[in-house]
Amino acid sequence: MNDTRKKNSTFGVGVMIVVVVVIVIGIVLFNALRSKREYDETMGAQATSAAASAVASPAASAASAAQ
Repeated sequence: MNDTRKKNSTFGVGVMIVVVVVIVIGIVLFNALRSKREYDETMGAQATSAAASAVASPAASAASAAQ
């Protein structure tokens, strides 16, 4: 009746592997989202300046053509 069980270390190793994989996936997603945000900010700034110069350029051309 003295049922002593040997601790199963395989379960602990499996849990550790799952935790490490989840942490790695989280880090990859975090870095991807942060890089996307930085990319959107730089492209948004470039698009805004390009749109401003595109609007200014035809207006300047029209003004010089009118003279």
